[in-house]
Amino acid sequence: MVCIGNSWDALLADEFAKEYYQKIRAFLKSEYANPQYPVYPDMYHIFEALKVTDYHAVKAVILGQDPYHGPGQAHGLSFSVQKGVAPPPSLVNIFKEYHSDLGYPVPQSGDLTPWAKNGVLLLNSVLTVRGGMAASHRGIGWEKFTDRVIELLNAREEPIVFLLWGNFAKQKAALITNPAHHILTAAHPSPLSANNGFFGCRHFSRANSFLSSPIDWRLE
Repeated sequence: MVCIGNSWDALLADEFAKEYYQKIRAFLKSEYANPQYPVYPDMYHIFEALKVTDYHAVKAVILGQDPYHGPGQAHGLSFSVQKGVAPPPSLVNIFKEYHSDLGYPVPQSGDLTPWAKNGVLLLNSVLTVRGGMAASHRGIGWEKFTDRVIELLNAREEPIVFLLWGNFAKQKAALITNPAHHILTAAHPSPLSANNGFFGCRHFSRANSFLSSPIDWRLE
């Protein structure tokens, strides 16, 4: 039984009981027990984004696609890596835009937990991955689950800013129909696309301009 420990438990109780989620659970039981490869993040951090950012605390959503698949990187928050792990290229570019937009120093740590604690839901569409095998858990049902998370947020009356970076994330805009919310789109921060509209998007300050209670984006 999943226990997130906050409002998400009641909101997602029906989802956890559905057949498709039970199939995810059975699949993951086999995956985590397989000695041929690791699975990331560890099983205790699969729902870290929901654990750290309660439903009623969400001010913004940054949507990722899959967890990082390298050793020690993923810990359940999109784009974030654990303390002591070098920031991957996309996160390096996020920090460049963060510095350019807000003027804060480029962080030394790639751990984005402070953002999550300040109301930024760092949600991946797929919550697990085999080590060294990008996208290996796509299509097992996670997309349906995380789409439901977005739908629940869309139903909320309090305004939320959705930061959709890259074509995959932009597709989720179809789930965000409530006029109370605000959608910001840009290119993905990957080195392959960051120069095509991520740099200069100023999403951090633009999010705060929309929100009546601004996000404290400082990391260090």
